[in-house]
Amino acid sequence: MRLPRPPVLLAAVGIAIAVAVTAGLIWLQLRGPGSVASVGGPFALVDQTGAARTDADFRGRWLLIYFGYTYCPDACPTALNDMSIALEQLGAAAGRVTPAFITIDPARDTPARLEDYVTHFHPRLVGLTGSAAAVAAVAKAYRVYFARAPGAAEAAPDYLMDHSSIIYLIDPSGRYVTHFTHNSGPEQIVAGLRKAMG
Repeated sequence: MRLPRPPVLLAAVGIAIAVAVTAGLIWLQLRGPGSVASVGGPFALVDQTGAARTDADFRGRWLLIYFGYTYCPDACPTALNDMSIALEQLGAAAGRVTPAFITIDPARDTPARLEDYVTHFHPRLVGLTGSAAAVAAVAKAYRVYFARAPGAAEAAPDYLMDHSSIIYLIDPSGRYVTHFTHNSGPEQIVAGLRKAMG
């Protein structure tokens, strides 16, 4: 029997981990009344203007958070576009929601790169980056899987990233409320926001 080549095997493992993370989040959400999902937490990052930002800066506001990277060819722009459309459809209540994009590729996603990227989506979209350690810490808190995709040479500048594709809804006190997957369209995001916001 012929064994798969290492890059193929690594890609398969990456996909399996991403599926497991998504399944775990759904399980956490559906455990039942009174259960509190252990998702989210404090962070210290830098926004697209170069200003230091922490989770405390967003207290009092609802947050829609997506983890991705600016060189992402499909999942990231789709999710950010869905978030933007959802906020437009939400109407006046959208003023209480801050959309945020946290990079999982801080080596390339500098504040300047994020500043240009976020202009293609919602006008209030906040782009966040930081050191590799700071990004890894917030990704771990949100149970986000990410890794450099196999195949490109170590020094290649045009590599891809494997990552989970989840939009998180965080309440004004900083607690995780629910999430939306890559299969959730703007209408489902709007419905989830209206239900949570009351």
